[in-house]
Amino acid sequence: MNPSRKLFLKMCSATLVAGSMLMSGVAHADNKATLLVYTAIETDAMKLYKDGFEKAYPNIEIRWVRDSTGVVTSKLLAEKNNPQADVVLGLAATSLVLLKQEGMLTPYQPKGFKELTAAYSDSAQPPSWVGMDVWGAAICFNTVEAKKQNLPKPESWKDLLNPIYKGKISMPHPASSGTGYLDVSAWLQNMGETAGWKYMDGLHANIAQYTHSGSKPCKQAGSGEFPIGISFEFRAHQVMRSGAPIEMIFPKEGLGWDIEATGIMKSTKNLDAAQKLADWMASKESNQISTNWWAIVAYPGLAKKLEGIPDGYEKLLVKNDFNWAAKNRERILTEWNNRYNSKAEPKP
Repeated sequence: MNPSRKLFLKMCSATLVAGSMLMSGVAHADNKATLLVYTAIETDAMKLYKDGFEKAYPNIEIRWVRDSTGVVTSKLLAEKNNPQADVVLGLAATSLVLLKQEGMLTPYQPKGFKELTAAYSDSAQPPSWVGMDVWGAAICFNTVEAKKQNLPKPESWKDLLNPIYKGKISMPHPASSGTGYLDVSAWLQNMGETAGWKYMDGLHANIAQYTHSGSKPCKQAGSGEFPIGISFEFRAHQVMRSGAPIEMIFPKEGLGWDIEATGIMKSTKNLDAAQKLADWMASKESNQISTNWWAIVAYPGLAKKLEGIPDGYEKLLVKNDFNWAAKNRERILTEWNNRYNSKAEPKP
């Protein structure tokens, strides 16, 4: 077995147990339909989506299995011959493209799909996955700690190679975190593979820790554990709102990005209920919930100005070939682990 795949399966073992525990209780005396939904959405958002959907469809209940993007993706691949989930919701589009390539999704065009921005969903008709929102890379910079440590403010990805930042930066592990993978994928696509790996070699010299969460580097920056955290704008915005002395930095070379999206598993035995969830996730109501945290949502005209997010944010997003990122995922992660895994955060 490929070493990268072994790492994936090890990382998701705890979630497999949690999923089994959830599944043991799917039967209901009140005859409610139950959907087992695998997700990587932030815990801040889970309750609002669940409550909104179950209010619209009181005879259907969502049961979540939640973990970081890489762990959820690995879990789904591990279960390919014995699928458990009915729906995948809030997983990175690059992961959903991979599931589509593996023949694990059933195409479905939800009600209201034509109202959504087409660029943020699968281009096939009918689509195998439908976008919810866009999330992009951001650097969380602790201004108080930077002043104490006499650290200059970085303006670009290249600036992070400055030796003054040695041991001062944390970043998400790309095998665990969708945010980590969108960074690595964007650097390789936009710098070219040779220059991209050379860049990551230089960055690795300054990295203190690769975390197993896309949110954690920004939280670490907020607490001052490490003054610089490579994260994403949702979490940066939340940490800023909590009162931490964080400044969001959007590197001038452009931002790696991905799409949170919804797909229906081909193996579901609850197709009607799964389609209703897909319909609701494509609705204006669901997208309105997403605007609480995301600067770009699939339903046009709803997004609102968020503190710290610059005007023209969408123009900062770099070229991103989701098919390439999915097809080359295992190869990229194997190489990344061989080079950099020595600084990975210990797994709980």
